Amino acid sequence: MVNSGNRGSVSSSVGGTPAPEPRQGMPSTGSPGLDWRTNFRPDIPSAARVYDYLLGGKDNYPVDRELARSMMAKLPNVRTAAQWNRAFLQRVVRYLVGEIGIRQIIDIGAGLPSVGNTHEVAFDVARDARVVYVDHDPVVLAHGRDMLQGIRNAVIIEHDLLEPEAILADPVLTKLIDFSEPALLMFLGILHFVSDDADPADLITRLHAPFPSGSHVAISHATSDATPEVRDVGRDFDRATEQVHIRTRAEVLDLAAGLEPVPPGLVWLPEWRPDPGTDMPGNVTESYVCALVATKP
Repeated sequence: MVNSGNRGSVSSSVGGTPAPEPRQGMPSTGSPGLDWRTNFRPDIPSAARVYDYLLGGKDNYPVDRELARSMMAKLPNVRTAAQWNRAFLQRVVRYLVGEIGIRQIIDIGAGLPSVGNTHEVAFDVARDARVVYVDHDPVVLAHGRDMLQGIRNAVIIEHDLLEPEAILADPVLTKLIDFSEPALLMFLGILHFVSDDADPADLITRLHAPFPSGSHVAISHATSDATPEVRDVGRDFDRATEQVHIRTRAEVLDLAAGLEPVPPGLVWLPEWRPDPGTDMPGNVTESYVCALVATKP
């Protein structure tokens, strides 16, 4: 499914040249014992690289492009939906940093960098903002570290969403994040890769628990409520690095239990606080993803 956590490529990747075929010596399908979390596996589709391809990026491989094209055949608007995901991220950051005054952001499931990354949008509004990216994909981490070299108040750390206490205890994070101040925790395009057994609502609660009232959570999540084919696409990810767990809009709203939705509440991606003068597309349900921002009372 669309993974808005992915950020494209380190350089401005839109329109770039596709990544080359795996070089000699890289792991291949003949190395099934190598874990993609610790080894580069260009033979297994990656959610981050698939999304990179949908955005027009270059950091993807033949298996990623094959899966993405399968998505496009079943969900014809998926490339536009990927752009809507990016635009949602940017509107959320501009609103919460610019209008609400949030100055610290934890972006979980950051994905590959691209144009208009979270820290870039935040710094455009307030240079004293601080941003911590969290991911566990080795390729994402390598690109993220390269992107953030020499940039103050923006870091990337290696952790799994399933271990919230480890994220919060990371010394790189605690050096930048003040738990006595409100924060924005972003879960964009990441929670539909978390199974019900892992209890994503509980993971969100544990992550925002140390932060005070006025903190916010932003969620974008795939749903098949308006387009049943979304579930078919979800099954395509059974052979990818991470599997998809499609939820209804009601179930997505339940992920923010105990928090207060920020108007306009749970909506389709283009409907969340569109920029002034924006013409609302007539096919908003073909974003295949619902969006929600909620605040801690």
